[in-house]
Amino acid sequence: MANGLNRAVSELIHELAKSESEAVRALRRLAKGVNTFSIAAPRAVTRPALLAYIAARETYSFGKRVFVAQPLFEAYTTRCGKNLRTGDKLHWVQGQGDIIVGDDVWIDGKCTFTFASSYAERPTIEIGSGTGIGNDTEFTIGKRITIGKHCIISGYTRFFDSNGHPSDPDDRRVLKPVPADQVRPITLGDDVWIGKGCIIFPGVRIGEGAIVSGGSVVRRHVPPYAVVAGNPAQLVFRLPRPDRAERSEQAEPAGQPAGASLGGDGA
Repeated sequence: MANGLNRAVSELIHELAKSESEAVRALRRLAKGVNTFSIAAPRAVTRPALLAYIAARETYSFGKRVFVAQPLFEAYTTRCGKNLRTGDKLHWVQGQGDIIVGDDVWIDGKCTFTFASSYAERPTIEIGSGTGIGNDTEFTIGKRITIGKHCIISGYTRFFDSNGHPSDPDDRRVLKPVPADQVRPITLGDDVWIGKGCIIFPGVRIGEGAIVSGGSVVRRHVPPYAVVAGNPAQLVFRLPRPDRAERSEQAEPAGQPAGASLGGDGA
């Protein structure tokens, strides 16, 4: 019955939209007038009203951040440094694990921390001092994700140290978990900048001072002070190293194919 009524209404709207009768055209003009109607209110009225609205909005946001979102997220953490700052939304934390936060960390908007306890007794995410994380960033932690100091992680980025499902279709059918050797920690060095909307795959190590361009999909290691972009992320160029930077690059961790570091020798 509901489908028949919806169909009848749709047919009526269609007929009214194409009808050229004077009455229907008048109705269409009336509807257009209603949709475009506005009041030219004087600025002497609208400007104070706008300022009052902004003041009320900011007061509400401040109170929600200071008295709800920030202290409750701090309660989730295992260890939290000084001057943690969040937005006015409470971050979503699911599962059991350790959140370790350094000093002067800013986690903006609403981010998601999901712990999978199948691979480690206490999956851990560690966020270094001075790091900022943008809105709607998601972390899925099976073993460990480590973020260095003074990093910038733009919003809508995804980190996962496990693919979530096994690659074998027979295993997926019987809902087997990912094999333990396919759960590989993610590590970001200090001063890394991740652009908006990136995806960081299991086992990736991003070296100190590296930049990952927005929208990149990172499946391999990124050397220190490299700029990468694309899907899959590829080396674009290298940045000059500050005098304080170490000249030797770290060795690749186990569990990655030979030559898995972007921009390595021969790239």
